[in-house]
Amino acid sequence: MKIRFYNAKILTFTKDFEIIEGELWVEDSRITYVGKGILDSEDIFDREIDVNGNLIMPGFKNAHTHSAMTFLRSYADDMPLLDWLNTQVFPMEAKLNGEEMYHLSKLAILEYLTSGITANFDMYFCPEDVSKASIEMGFRTVMCGGISQFTGETDYSLDLLDGYYRKFNHYHERIGYRLGFHAEYTATRPLLEGIASLAEKYKAPVFTHNSESLAEVEQCIIRNGMTPTGYLNSLGIHNYGGGGFHCVHMTEGDLKIFKEKNLTVVTNPASNAKLASGIAPLKRMLDLGIPVAIGTDGPASNNCLDMFREMFLTTALQKLKENDASAMDANQVLYMATIGGANAMGLRDCDSLEQGKYADLIVIDLNQPNMQPLNNITKNLVYSGSKQNVKLTMIHGRILYEDNNFYVGEDVEKIYSKANEIINSKR
Repeated sequence: MKIRFYNAKILTFTKDFEIIEGELWVEDSRITYVGKGILDSEDIFDREIDVNGNLIMPGFKNAHTHSAMTFLRSYADDMPLLDWLNTQVFPMEAKLNGEEMYHLSKLAILEYLTSGITANFDMYFCPEDVSKASIEMGFRTVMCGGISQFTGETDYSLDLLDGYYRKFNHYHERIGYRLGFHAEYTATRPLLEGIASLAEKYKAPVFTHNSESLAEVEQCIIRNGMTPTGYLNSLGIHNYGGGGFHCVHMTEGDLKIFKEKNLTVVTNPASNAKLASGIAPLKRMLDLGIPVAIGTDGPASNNCLDMFREMFLTTALQKLKENDASAMDANQVLYMATIGGANAMGLRDCDSLEQGKYADLIVIDLNQPNMQPLNNITKNLVYSGSKQNVKLTMIHGRILYEDNNFYVGEDVEKIYSKANEIINSKR
């Protein structure tokens, strides 16, 4: 399949935030050309799309989420984090089976597509079923291990994690897997030591929830005499990199470890605000050169999977925290939501728009009131952009969403119906 996008503004991310005018060609799964129009009479395309002066850019990379938690959207709200987890989320999750996670993940994928998200970093159970949903719908997913003391005996869980890592990194071209565990407070020391051994075995990065709430940090200090970051570092968990989701309550010592180990912070501002967890010190992290990506977190704690809202909150809350309107530049945030997430997930083949890379891209409708005038397109995306501006989402060279229509090989109404059926059966 050869597709030509022409008459376009293109943000490639190969030269910072420069926007060029021209066209972009796709053949099968790869980008074959980006630049000024050089159409030759011998060039034949299966489809030619007049972009009408709108913007083509890399898709957003949702660097932390729990897709199948769509069944808990607006089910248990307005509760403190640990109470919410222990009395509502964990008990309900225990009732789910793999087939149900498969259907619930499909609902999340539909929402990702409407938000211009072309890949997600998904921490959940039953990776066979999660990956099946992504493969069938044409989506790109990097899965992250989420084992804990609740998911089986320590050795059994480690064997699973080891097997998942080997299997799903050679499973499908749009599927990947990273070592990970739920959190320090849901893991025993033997389990963490085992994960550190796996990281050593594969020379692999490890990801986990880290310092999301103040109570989590305080309890870790009581148990271990160290913060979560310090404790995990003492066990060698991050000797080969990785990162932390949330990272709201970080000490200077924690940040020093993140800098030394080249760990990525994945910030989740909407979830952290909704659960009153706090505001991560992103300005300090960036000043230290710590890489930052953005994730929505799951639809039970957010409750929407919308990268535009995450971008706005990332910059706005940082300005508020620092009492400084210049504390977080919108272009930095746009980078976090695209290239930053791709780097965290290891997606170096679909981060920017250039010849030879996978065609994971979106078209943003600039011909709407919230994007006019075009004083600064990239900052418009962060400060005034919304899901309504996503006109097209392409992943691996395949258009999955265009002009409010889905092309995922599924009946959308059946996906909605199945999600409601699942939650109703669990009440």
